[in-house]
Amino acid sequence: MPALAVAGALRAEGAQVAFVGGERAEAELVPAAGYELHGIRVAGLDRRNPLLAARAALLAARALLVSVRLLRRLRVDAVMGGGGYVAGPVGLAAVLLRKPLVLTEADSHLGIANRLLAPFARRVCLAFPLAGRTGERYRVTGRPVPAPATDRAAARARFGLAPDETVVLVFGGSLGARSINHAAIDAFADAPYRVLHAAGARDFATLSAPGPRYDLREYVHEFGEALLAADLVVARSGGSIFEVAAHGRPAILIPYPAAAADHQTANARWMVDGGAAVVIADAELTAERLRTEVDALLADRDRLATMAAASAALARPDAAREIADELLAAAGAGRTAR
Repeated sequence: MPALAVAGALRAEGAQVAFVGGERAEAELVPAAGYELHGIRVAGLDRRNPLLAARAALLAARALLVSVRLLRRLRVDAVMGGGGYVAGPVGLAAVLLRKPLVLTEADSHLGIANRLLAPFARRVCLAFPLAGRTGERYRVTGRPVPAPATDRAAARARFGLAPDETVVLVFGGSLGARSINHAAIDAFADAPYRVLHAAGARDFATLSAPGPRYDLREYVHEFGEALLAADLVVARSGGSIFEVAAHGRPAILIPYPAAAADHQTANARWMVDGGAAVVIADAELTAERLRTEVDALLADRDRLATMAAASAALARPDAAREIADELLAAAGAGRTAR
Protein backbone atom coordinates (compact mmCIF):
# COMPACT_ATOMS: atom_id res chain seq x y z
CA MET A 1 0.00 0.00 0.00
CA PRO A 2 2.78 2.55 0.67
CA ALA A 3 4.28 1.71 -2.74
CA LEU A 4 0.92 2.24 -4.43
CA ALA A 5 0.62 5.64 -2.77
CA VAL A 6 4.06 6.63 -4.09
CA ALA A 7 3.20 5.22 -7.52
CA GLY A 8 0.14 7.45 -7.63
CA ALA A 9 2.27 10.50 -6.86
CA LEU A 10 4.76 9.49 -9.54
CA ARG A 11 2.06 8.91 -12.12
CA ALA A 12 0.62 12.35 -11.34
CA GLU A 13 4.01 13.77 -12.40
CA GLY A 14 3.92 11.85 -15.69
CA ALA A 15 6.30 9.05 -14.73
CA GLN A 16 5.83 5.48 -15.91
CA VAL A 17 5.70 3.00 -13.03
CA ALA A 18 6.11 -0.78 -12.97
CA PHE A 19 6.05 -3.10 -9.96
CA VAL A 20 8.09 -6.18 -9.16
CA GLY A 21 6.52 -8.40 -6.56
CA GLY A 22 5.75 -11.84 -5.26
CA GLU A 23 2.53 -13.72 -4.70
CA ARG A 24 1.12 -11.86 -1.71
CA ALA A 25 -1.35 -8.97 -1.62
CA GLU A 26 0.42 -7.17 -4.47
CA ALA A 27 -0.71 -9.87 -6.92
CA GLU A 28 -4.25 -8.52 -6.60
CA LEU A 29 -3.82 -4.91 -5.53
CA VAL A 30 -1.23 -3.77 -8.07
CA PRO A 31 -3.08 -4.82 -11.27
CA ALA A 32 -6.33 -3.54 -9.75
CA ALA A 33 -4.68 -0.12 -9.43
CA GLY A 34 -3.72 -0.16 -13.11
CA TYR A 35 0.00 -0.97 -12.90
CA GLU A 36 1.93 -3.78 -14.53
CA LEU A 37 3.29 -6.33 -12.09
CA HIS A 38 6.33 -8.47 -12.85
CA GLY A 39 6.50 -11.50 -10.60
CA ILE A 40 9.57 -13.06 -9.03
CA ARG A 41 9.77 -16.03 -6.68
CA VAL A 42 11.24 -15.19 -3.30
CA ALA A 43 10.79 -16.34 0.29
CA GLY A 44 11.50 -14.90 3.70
CA LEU A 45 14.65 -16.03 5.48
CA ASP A 46 13.79 -18.53 8.22
CA ARG A 47 16.73 -18.45 10.60
CA ARG A 48 15.38 -21.34 12.66
CA ASN A 49 15.28 -23.84 9.79
CA PRO A 50 18.50 -24.33 7.79
CA LEU A 51 16.70 -26.10 4.94
CA LEU A 52 14.17 -23.32 4.51
CA ALA A 53 16.95 -20.73 4.83
CA ALA A 54 18.93 -22.49 2.08
CA ARG A 55 15.84 -22.59 -0.13
CA ALA A 56 15.26 -18.87 0.43
CA ALA A 57 18.89 -18.12 -0.50
CA LEU A 58 18.56 -20.15 -3.70
CA LEU A 59 15.35 -18.38 -4.65
CA ALA A 60 17.00 -15.02 -3.96
CA ALA A 61 19.94 -15.87 -6.24
CA ARG A 62 17.59 -16.82 -9.05
CA ALA A 63 15.48 -13.73 -8.42
CA LEU A 64 18.58 -11.56 -8.71
CA LEU A 65 19.28 -12.87 -12.21
CA VAL A 66 15.65 -12.35 -13.20
CA SER A 67 15.71 -8.83 -11.74
CA VAL A 68 18.86 -7.85 -13.63
CA ARG A 69 17.27 -8.93 -16.92
CA LEU A 70 14.01 -7.21 -16.05
CA LEU A 71 15.57 -3.85 -15.14
CA ARG A 72 17.56 -3.91 -18.37
CA ARG A 73 14.47 -4.72 -20.42
CA LEU A 74 12.38 -2.02 -18.77
CA ARG A 75 15.23 0.50 -19.08
CA VAL A 76 14.46 1.90 -15.66
CA ASP A 77 15.78 5.27 -14.51
CA ALA A 78 15.40 4.61 -10.76
CA VAL A 79 14.31 1.85 -8.41
CA MET A 80 12.37 2.08 -5.14
CA GLY A 81 12.68 -0.68 -2.54
CA GLY A 82 9.61 -1.16 -0.38
CA GLY A 83 11.41 -2.87 2.49
CA GLY A 84 10.19 -6.46 2.15
CA TYR A 85 12.25 -9.43 1.10
CA VAL A 86 11.13 -8.97 -2.52
CA ALA A 87 13.08 -5.72 -2.49
CA GLY A 88 16.36 -7.53 -1.77
CA PRO A 89 17.17 -9.01 -5.17
CA VAL A 90 15.60 -6.13 -7.09
CA GLY A 91 17.52 -3.56 -5.08
CA LEU A 92 20.76 -5.49 -5.51
CA ALA A 93 20.12 -5.68 -9.26
CA ALA A 94 19.78 -1.89 -9.28
CA VAL A 95 23.11 -1.57 -7.47
CA LEU A 96 24.85 -3.93 -9.91
CA LEU A 97 23.43 -2.03 -12.88
CA ARG A 98 24.28 1.32 -11.27
CA LYS A 99 20.68 2.45 -11.25
CA PRO A 100 19.75 4.99 -8.54
CA LEU A 101 18.12 3.26 -5.57
CA VAL A 102 15.72 4.86 -3.08
CA LEU A 103 14.61 2.78 -0.10
CA THR A 104 11.52 3.18 2.06
CA GLU A 105 11.05 1.78 5.55
CA ALA A 106 7.51 1.70 6.91
CA ASP A 107 8.33 0.32 10.36
CA SER A 108 10.24 1.55 13.39
CA HIS A 109 13.33 -0.50 12.49
CA LEU A 110 15.17 -1.33 9.28
CA GLY A 111 14.34 -4.75 7.90
CA ILE A 112 17.06 -7.11 6.65
CA ALA A 113 16.77 -6.07 3.00
CA ASN A 114 16.98 -2.37 3.84
CA ARG A 115 19.90 -2.86 6.24
CA LEU A 116 21.87 -4.63 3.52
CA LEU A 117 20.98 -2.17 0.77
CA ALA A 118 21.13 1.11 2.74
CA PRO A 119 24.87 1.74 2.15
CA PHE A 120 24.23 1.72 -1.61
CA ALA A 121 21.04 3.80 -1.65
CA ARG A 122 20.81 7.40 -2.76
CA ARG A 123 18.23 7.99 -0.04
CA VAL A 124 16.52 5.96 2.70
CA CYS A 125 13.07 7.35 3.50
CA LEU A 126 11.99 6.51 7.05
CA ALA A 127 8.54 6.38 8.59
CA PHE A 128 10.01 7.19 12.01
CA PRO A 129 13.25 8.77 13.25
CA LEU A 130 15.61 5.87 13.99
CA ALA A 131 18.62 5.93 16.29
CA GLY A 132 21.85 5.81 14.33
CA ARG A 133 20.08 6.46 11.01
CA THR A 134 20.93 10.10 10.47
CA GLY A 135 22.86 12.18 8.00
CA GLU A 136 22.27 13.05 4.37
CA ARG A 137 21.42 9.47 3.33
CA TYR A 138 18.40 9.27 5.67
CA ARG A 139 15.21 11.34 5.53
CA VAL A 140 12.13 11.03 7.74
CA THR A 141 9.11 11.31 5.46
CA GLY A 142 6.52 9.26 7.32
CA ARG A 143 4.78 6.26 5.80
CA PRO A 144 3.05 6.87 2.47
CA VAL A 145 -0.70 6.29 2.63
CA PRO A 146 -3.54 6.81 0.15
CA ALA A 147 -5.21 10.20 0.21
CA PRO A 148 -7.58 10.19 3.21
CA ALA A 149 -11.33 10.13 2.79
CA THR A 150 -12.92 13.51 3.54
CA ASP A 151 -16.71 13.15 3.29
CA ARG A 152 -17.80 11.72 6.65
CA ALA A 153 -21.50 11.79 5.81
CA ALA A 154 -20.91 9.79 2.63
CA ALA A 155 -18.62 7.39 4.48
CA ARG A 156 -21.26 6.73 7.09
CA ALA A 157 -23.93 6.26 4.46
CA ARG A 158 -21.77 3.66 2.69
CA PHE A 159 -21.78 1.49 5.82
CA GLY A 160 -25.40 2.16 6.73
CA LEU A 161 -24.54 4.29 9.75
CA ALA A 162 -26.68 7.15 10.98
CA PRO A 163 -25.01 10.55 11.47
CA ASP A 164 -25.51 10.50 15.25
CA GLU A 165 -24.46 6.88 15.91
CA THR A 166 -21.28 6.08 17.82
CA VAL A 167 -19.09 3.68 15.83
CA VAL A 168 -16.11 1.53 16.79
CA LEU A 169 -13.92 0.16 13.97
CA VAL A 170 -12.04 -3.09 14.67
CA PHE A 171 -9.38 -4.56 12.37
CA GLY A 172 -6.16 -6.53 12.44
CA GLY A 173 -4.68 -6.61 8.94
CA SER A 174 -5.54 -8.59 5.80
CA LEU A 175 -5.17 -11.93 7.56
CA GLY A 176 -6.71 -10.62 10.75
CA ALA A 177 -5.67 -10.83 14.39
CA ARG A 178 -7.11 -13.82 16.20
CA SER A 179 -6.85 -12.44 19.72
CA ILE A 180 -8.54 -9.19 18.70
CA ASN A 181 -11.22 -10.99 16.67
CA HIS A 182 -12.37 -13.16 19.57
CA ALA A 183 -12.03 -10.49 22.23
CA ALA A 184 -14.01 -7.96 20.21
CA ILE A 185 -16.93 -10.28 19.43
CA ASP A 186 -17.25 -11.20 23.11
CA ALA A 187 -16.69 -7.65 24.32
CA PHE A 188 -19.20 -5.90 22.10
CA ALA A 189 -21.98 -8.50 21.89
CA ASP A 190 -24.38 -6.24 23.79
CA ALA A 191 -22.70 -2.88 23.15
CA PRO A 192 -25.01 0.14 22.78
CA TYR A 193 -22.91 1.46 19.89
CA ARG A 194 -22.28 0.18 16.37
CA VAL A 195 -19.25 -1.98 15.59
CA LEU A 196 -17.65 -2.36 12.15
CA HIS A 197 -15.23 -5.30 12.31
CA ALA A 198 -12.87 -6.37 9.50
CA ALA A 199 -11.84 -9.83 10.73
CA GLY A 200 -9.44 -10.83 7.94
CA ALA A 201 -9.29 -13.94 5.79
CA ARG A 202 -7.87 -16.41 8.30
CA ASP A 203 -10.67 -16.43 10.91
CA PHE A 204 -13.68 -15.00 9.13
CA ALA A 205 -15.36 -18.32 8.28
CA THR A 206 -15.29 -19.39 11.93
CA LEU A 207 -16.77 -16.16 13.33
CA SER A 208 -20.30 -14.86 13.52
CA ALA A 209 -21.70 -11.45 14.37
CA PRO A 210 -23.22 -11.39 17.87
CA GLY A 211 -26.08 -9.07 16.98
CA PRO A 212 -27.67 -6.68 14.46
CA ARG A 213 -25.53 -3.74 15.57
CA TYR A 214 -22.35 -5.68 14.80
CA ASP A 215 -21.17 -5.50 11.16
CA LEU A 216 -18.68 -8.36 10.72
CA ARG A 217 -16.81 -8.50 7.41
CA GLU A 218 -13.82 -10.38 6.06
CA TYR A 219 -12.30 -7.24 4.61
CA VAL A 220 -13.26 -3.57 4.22
CA HIS A 221 -12.23 -2.38 0.77
CA GLU A 222 -13.21 1.23 1.49
CA PHE A 223 -10.75 1.37 4.38
CA GLY A 224 -10.30 5.14 4.41
CA GLU A 225 -14.05 5.66 4.54
CA ALA A 226 -14.33 3.13 7.38
CA LEU A 227 -11.74 5.10 9.35
CA LEU A 228 -13.52 8.38 8.65
CA ALA A 229 -16.87 6.91 9.67
CA ALA A 230 -15.54 5.63 13.02
CA ASP A 231 -15.29 7.43 16.34
CA LEU A 232 -12.69 5.05 17.79
CA VAL A 233 -10.35 2.43 16.31
CA VAL A 234 -9.30 -0.90 17.85
CA ALA A 235 -6.39 -2.42 15.94
CA ARG A 236 -2.88 -3.80 15.74
CA SER A 237 -0.12 -1.19 15.44
CA GLY A 238 1.49 -2.01 12.12
CA GLY A 239 1.87 0.47 9.29
CA SER A 240 -1.87 1.16 9.31
CA ILE A 241 -1.35 3.58 12.21
CA PHE A 242 -0.34 6.18 9.63
CA GLU A 243 -3.74 5.81 7.95
CA VAL A 244 -5.38 6.09 11.37
CA ALA A 245 -3.45 9.33 11.93
CA ALA A 246 -4.23 10.61 8.43
CA HIS A 247 -7.92 10.40 9.34
CA GLY A 248 -7.39 11.86 12.81
CA ARG A 249 -8.78 8.89 14.69
CA PRO A 250 -8.11 7.99 18.34
CA ALA A 251 -7.13 4.38 18.84
CA ILE A 252 -6.78 1.47 21.21
CA LEU A 253 -3.77 -0.46 19.93
CA ILE A 254 -2.87 -4.09 20.64
CA PRO A 255 0.67 -4.66 19.26
CA TYR A 256 1.37 -8.02 17.64
CA PRO A 257 3.87 -9.60 20.07
CA ALA A 258 5.74 -11.62 17.43
CA ALA A 259 6.42 -8.71 15.06
CA ALA A 260 10.01 -8.42 13.87
CA ALA A 261 12.14 -6.52 16.40
CA ASP A 262 8.88 -5.90 18.31
CA HIS A 263 8.33 -2.95 15.99
CA GLN A 264 4.58 -2.84 16.61
CA THR A 265 5.22 -2.00 20.26
CA ALA A 266 7.48 0.85 19.13
CA ASN A 267 4.83 1.99 16.64
CA ALA A 268 2.20 1.99 19.38
CA ARG A 269 4.50 3.90 21.73
CA TRP A 270 4.84 6.60 19.09
CA MET A 271 1.05 7.00 19.03
CA VAL A 272 0.81 6.94 22.83
CA ASP A 273 3.61 9.49 23.25
CA GLY A 274 1.78 11.71 20.80
CA GLY A 275 -1.38 11.49 22.89
CA ALA A 276 -3.35 9.67 20.19
CA ALA A 277 -3.72 6.13 21.55
CA VAL A 278 -4.08 3.75 24.46
CA VAL A 279 -2.20 0.44 24.42
CA ILE A 280 -3.26 -2.99 25.64
CA ALA A 281 -0.60 -5.70 25.57
CA ASP A 282 -1.75 -8.76 23.63
CA ALA A 283 -1.10 -10.96 26.67
CA GLU A 284 -3.43 -8.74 28.71
CA LEU A 285 -6.21 -8.57 26.13
CA THR A 286 -9.55 -9.94 27.33
CA ALA A 287 -13.10 -9.12 26.35
CA GLU A 288 -13.65 -7.46 29.73
CA ARG A 289 -10.53 -5.28 29.47
CA LEU A 290 -11.33 -4.25 25.91
CA ARG A 291 -14.92 -3.32 26.74
CA THR A 292 -13.81 -1.33 29.78
CA GLU A 293 -11.24 0.67 27.80
CA VAL A 294 -13.61 1.37 24.91
CA ASP A 295 -16.51 2.39 27.14
CA ALA A 296 -14.27 4.69 29.19
CA LEU A 297 -13.06 6.53 26.10
CA LEU A 298 -16.47 6.81 24.49
CA ALA A 299 -17.89 8.19 27.74
CA ASP A 300 -15.26 10.94 27.87
CA ARG A 301 -15.89 12.97 24.73
CA ASP A 302 -13.40 15.68 25.68
CA ARG A 303 -10.60 13.11 25.97
CA LEU A 304 -11.68 11.45 22.73
CA ALA A 305 -11.57 14.80 20.91
CA THR A 306 -8.13 15.57 22.35
CA MET A 307 -6.84 12.18 21.18
CA ALA A 308 -8.34 12.73 17.73
CA ALA A 309 -6.56 16.08 17.41
CA ALA A 310 -3.31 14.48 18.56
CA SER A 311 -3.71 11.71 16.00
CA ALA A 312 -4.20 14.20 13.19
CA ALA A 313 -1.11 16.11 14.36
CA LEU A 314 0.99 12.96 13.88
CA ALA A 315 -0.08 12.51 10.27
CA ARG A 316 2.44 12.94 7.44
CA PRO A 317 0.10 13.60 4.49
CA ASP A 318 2.92 14.55 2.10
CA ALA A 319 4.95 11.34 2.53
CA ALA A 320 4.07 9.85 -0.85
CA ARG A 321 4.86 13.07 -2.70
CA GLU A 322 8.15 13.55 -0.84
CA ILE A 323 9.31 10.03 -1.72
CA ALA A 324 8.15 10.50 -5.31
CA ASP A 325 10.25 13.67 -5.47
CA GLU A 326 13.28 11.71 -4.25
CA LEU A 327 12.75 9.12 -6.98
CA LEU A 328 12.29 11.71 -9.70
CA ALA A 329 15.46 13.50 -8.58
CA ALA A 330 17.32 10.20 -8.53
CA ALA A 331 16.05 9.33 -12.01
CA GLY A 332 17.18 12.71 -13.33
CA ALA A 333 20.61 12.33 -11.76
CA GLY A 334 20.92 8.84 -13.20
CA ARG A 335 20.13 10.03 -16.73
CA THR A 336 22.62 12.91 -16.38
CA ALA A 337 25.33 10.49 -15.24
CA ARG A 338 24.79 8.37 -18.33
